[in-house]
Amino acid sequence: MVNMDSDLPDLTISIWSWLFPATYLIHIAEEYWGGEGYSAYLLRLRGVHLSPTRFLVVQSLGVVLMVAGVILARRFGFRQMMLVIFGAIVLVNGLTHTVTSVRHGGYGPGLVSSLVIWIPLGLITLFRFKGRISERRYWTSVAIGVGVNGIIAVLTLRGGRIV
Repeated sequence: MVNMDSDLPDLTISIWSWLFPATYLIHIAEEYWGGEGYSAYLLRLRGVHLSPTRFLVVQSLGVVLMVAGVILARRFGFRQMMLVIFGAIVLVNGLTHTVTSVRHGGYGPGLVSSLVIWIPLGLITLFRFKGRISERRYWTSVAIGVGVNGIIAVLTLRGGRIV
């Protein structure tokens, strides 16, 4: 079994891990207050009603899950794998915001934090940890991150409703 945390100092891994929930809060703030707000943007572009309150509830759940991921990864020794998962999540989310904004010819809430923070953070994380965990774990982590984005997309298009 590969010791996934052996090649980087504990403090480096810890700081890197906490960048994701911290930048998520920045991204949520931009989505909420940026432009017309993500709820109005989603209604205008896709006809999906996601109230601002429901948006904040769902995003709060996302923050809680991300923090739990950081804590569990530390506790059970898969922090680098979790970082690859987070890297894939933020990269794909950032690319989605970018493509949507380009396709619709204007700013979309979350675009600036995607371009300035999430796409670079995702790319740097994926490049940094490529080869530091086994190929199988790396690509499994990337697939999990992409899958999480798929789940988020479905949840979003359902107006934040789980059932």
